[in-house]
Formats: sequence, C-alpha cells, structure tokens
Amino acid sequence: MPSDGPTVVSLRNIVKRFGNFTAIHDASMDIRQGEIHALVGENGAGKSTLMNILYGLLSRNEGEIELYKRQVRFGNPHEAIAAGIGMVHQHFKLAPSFTVAENIILGSEPLKPLYRVDRQRAERETKAISEKFGLNLDPRAIVGSLTVGLRQRVEILKTLYRDARILILDEPTAVLTPQETKELFATMRSLADSGHSIIFITHKLREVIDAADRISVMRQGRIVATIDNENVTAQEIASLMVGRPVLLRVAKDKAKPTPETLLDVRGLVALGERGDTTVDNLSMQIQAGEIVGLAGVQGNGQDELVECIAGLRRPVAGSVAICGTPLGTNPRANRKAGLAYIPADRGGVGLSLLSGLWENLTVGHLDKLRFGPFLDIGKARRQAADLLKQYDVRGGQLDKLAKSLSGGNQQKVQVARELTRDARLVIAEQPSQGVDIGAIESIHRILVQMRDSGHAVFVISADLDEIFSISDRILVIYRGQIVANLLAEETTTEEVGRYMGGLATAQPALEEGANHGR
Repeated sequence: MPSDGPTVVSLRNIVKRFGNFTAIHDASMDIRQGEIHALVGENGAGKSTLMNILYGLLSRNEGEIELYKRQVRFGNPHEAIAAGIGMVHQHFKLAPSFTVAENIILGSEPLKPLYRVDRQRAERETKAISEKFGLNLDPRAIVGSLTVGLRQRVEILKTLYRDARILILDEPTAVLTPQETKELFATMRSLADSGHSIIFITHKLREVIDAADRISVMRQGRIVATIDNENVTAQEIASLMVGRPVLLRVAKDKAKPTPETLLDVRGLVALGERGDTTVDNLSMQIQAGEIVGLAGVQGNGQDELVECIAGLRRPVAGSVAICGTPLGTNPRANRKAGLAYIPADRGGVGLSLLSGLWENLTVGHLDKLRFGPFLDIGKARRQAADLLKQYDVRGGQLDKLAKSLSGGNQQKVQVARELTRDARLVIAEQPSQGVDIGAIESIHRILVQMRDSGHAVFVISADLDEIFSISDRILVIYRGQIVANLLAEETTTEEVGRYMGGLATAQPALEEGANHGR
C-alpha cells in the first residue's frame, strides 16, 4: 500500500538545459517518508538527470527543491550526503581490493589518536549497521570476492553509514539475477518500513509493479503522471511512458526449427583481456527457424563468445561455423558467410561516429549498391533515407554525423543496417539498449519475422524480460560454460536465475559436453 507519511522531498518546476537542449522541462514530484517511489521512463527521458540534480551532481536552471519543507540547493554530492540523501549508481563505485568495512568508511574514517584509522571500530560499526538492516555482510570480506548482489548491498550500506534517510537507486537491478533482485526488493522494503524513503530509477516495468508504492512516469523530460501502484498494469505504465498503446510482448507462433545448423560452436576456449579463461570449452548450436537467447550475469564470457563468433577475437581452441562455413578471425569473411551482427558497443564497433548516417547505413550493403566498379552514391543515399524513415531515426539527416545522435537513435541506425542485410544468422547483442518501447516492439517483430522466414537469431541481453519475450530457447552461460538449455515456454525466470547465479548444477547432458543439442 502507498505510504501516507509526510512529504520529505519536493521537486517543483525543475528545468535543466545543456546549451540549447532542454533535458528537463518543468518537472515536479513529491517523495514521502517510508515509501518506495519508482521513477520510470524510456532511456533518455531524463530520470537520471533529474535525480543527479537532487543529489547535487548537476545544477538546475530553474525550479525549487524542498527537503523537509526547507528550500535547498546542493552544490555537490557532499552537501546532499550531509543533508541525508544517498545515491547508489548503476555502476558500482567500490575498491575491489578493499574489505567491506574499508569501502564503507572510505572518506568518513573513524580515527584513533595521531589520525590513525580505527579499523576495529570500523568493523564493529559496519557489522552493527549491517545486522540492523538485515544486509548480512562480513566486514572483513574482500569486495572483489563478493557476488554482484552482495556488492550492491555494500553500496547501500555506504549510504546508510552516512545516515542517509533518502536513498536514490539508479537502475539497481541491471546486473542482478532474479534471486538477487528479490533480495534487493526485500532490503528496500525493510528500509522503507524503518522510515527511509527509496527512489527507484528503472525501466523494467515488471519490477516496478513488484516493488513500488507509487510511480512517477517521465516522458521527454517531463513528469507526465504520478500514480499509486494499486491495480495498475505494466501495459498502462508503458502507454504513459510512450504516449500511445504499445505491445510489451511480441506476438509469435511456436518456432519450427529445421535440421539446418546456421551457427555451430564446438569446444570454444577464449581468453579475456587479463589473460584469464573466459570461455571454457563451450559448445552450442542454433538451427534455422529459431530464436535463441543467451542469459547470464555480465562478465561470465558473453562478450568474448560473441566476439569469437563475429571474428573480432581469436579463440585459443575450438571452432565456429556459420551456415556450414568454418570461420576464423576475419569479420568480413564471417559476414560474407551469412552473419549480421548488432554489437552492444555501438560507438566503438557498430558505427563510425565521425561518418554520416548514409555512410553508416551503406556499410555492409556495398555489393548491392555498386554501379560497375563504383559505388552508386545516389542509390545508397536513397536506401539510407528509406531506412531512416522506416526505423524512425529522430534527427536522422543523411549527412549528419552518427556521433550527434542520442544513444537510442544510434542503436536504431545499426539495427536498420544489419536487419536489412541478406544474412541467414543474426547476432543481436543488447538489441533494445537505449531504444524506446515502441522501437523495441518493432525490432522484436522484425527478428520474429526473420525467424519465420528461415533465419536463425541469437539474442544476447542483460534484460531477462527481453530474453523471455523473444526467445524460443534459452541458453544460460556461467563462468564461460553453457550450463542450461531450456525451452522458454517451459521455464521460469526463477529457474534461469538459479543457473545464472551458479545455484543450480549444469544439466547432465551439458556436463558431458553435449551442450549444443536441443
């Protein structure tokens, strides 16, 4: 039930400009004592910007902020922390070689005479506050050895150690398993019950329904609605986010895979940047006519696996074949064999940021755009203009540099280029990152259409909702190995989460090395 506690924070008519661009338009919202208040919106809607203003990371151009009915203007996060506001960022700010206690006290160290750090007192205080809020952390544990979920708790404990009564959690579930997410929500509820106020920034609608008391929706820099979480549906929230009805789950018939193997990975071994084994004797197959999703906590070998398939990383051992053609580390040969690749790193791999949009959309289509030995520039520009319109790339003038677009529109450009190539195998790595809900619906629909026309689609996503929405089959990767091969319609997020966190043992067939079968 929504909290009926007093208002502790009021944001009134907040405006934030970056040069000529207005990121926040006249935004207002109230936060009550003892509530979990979800702030939702599409990527780029202004959620993090608004909260960074509250936390003192950014200054506002117009508007007022009241804290406990007193007007405040924080010049930096230290002033916000001193006033009782803490923020846990999406990317953890921890020293992995330090202990839990050392991370907690960093910058606020208890001292003994001669300005020496009182480590015993730090450990006592860390243990006491950990037990008080049910976070169950060992003060002497090295942070680098902890699971991602426990590191999340360390970040929360840092804010509580500094007496924060208002906590801002920015996309806190982005790297958590479903089980860790449930534990986080239990912690949030415990904190709210003890009188803390939680602002929960997210774009995952199912989690909003599960965790929030009230929900504020942002769209294009404005707060368009604040509603109680009573009988509200994810569909209704999505419609508020986009401004029109949308489909949250693409309609698709049951897959009809054929015996033709379009991706065949056998005994693959690859090293990470530090020389450690990140892909460990991994085998998998994808057939024509199916969409296979890869689920796993980030850092378990997904990136290296995809780079090996795309020809961007040389494996130590094993083989990759695309459409029956054995391949090495030549991206051009891989693409010629029938591969389309939507990389997660769109700025570094997917696009040439200093080139025009028509040039970015032409790469990969050169064979069809030639006039004799020359590029037919007129035809290339006409095709690019059609793609910019079809994929609703906002601000998409042909000669505009790719770097000038927002992240979401950059994503649309590379998706448009890759999904219109004549490729039998599509690797879609984080295909919806930074893209609005309406565009996600469109991308998913096109991927399903490709499946139905006999292509194979391999989706790698950090969002389990996306994996379940689009996949026919789900593979789970853990410590560089495929530990589960599951039919999407016959499994649950809880089961997948157990495999993701190493809480379930590999299926017997997978342990014997046959982790590529159906």
